[in-house]
Amino acid sequence: MKFKLDENLGTRCGEILLSQGHDVETVRGQGLQGSADQRIYDVCCSEGRCLITLDLDFADVVRFPPLSSRGIVILRIPRNPSLAMLEQMIHQFLQALGQTSPDNRLWIVEPWRIRVREPDSDS
Repeated sequence: MKFKLDENLGTRCGEILLSQGHDVETVRGQGLQGSADQRIYDVCCSEGRCLITLDLDFADVVRFPPLSSRGIVILRIPRNPSLAMLEQMIHQFLQALGQTSPDNRLWIVEPWRIRVREPDSDS
């Protein structure tokens, strides 16, 4: 699957996804750091990439409709998270990815659970 990591995620997350055979680009690697959220969303849509971010603004399904995208995945980490916690959440996401696709969906990944907004609930 094709992913774009937002600038708020480090290289370790990208390494984990790459090690599982996914195509990964980063906001920082494409020189898009500091861009407006709408620009990031539009680039992800035009490239056919699922966005992975820590930015809760992307949970606004009116501004960033999942139905028009390859998916939006928001990692909701606790305050003062460790790198191990973030890695665990990426692995949790990858395990769920083996069962269903984030295409046209908003996924909220929290420690020990994933909430999914299905496409038909956006209408």
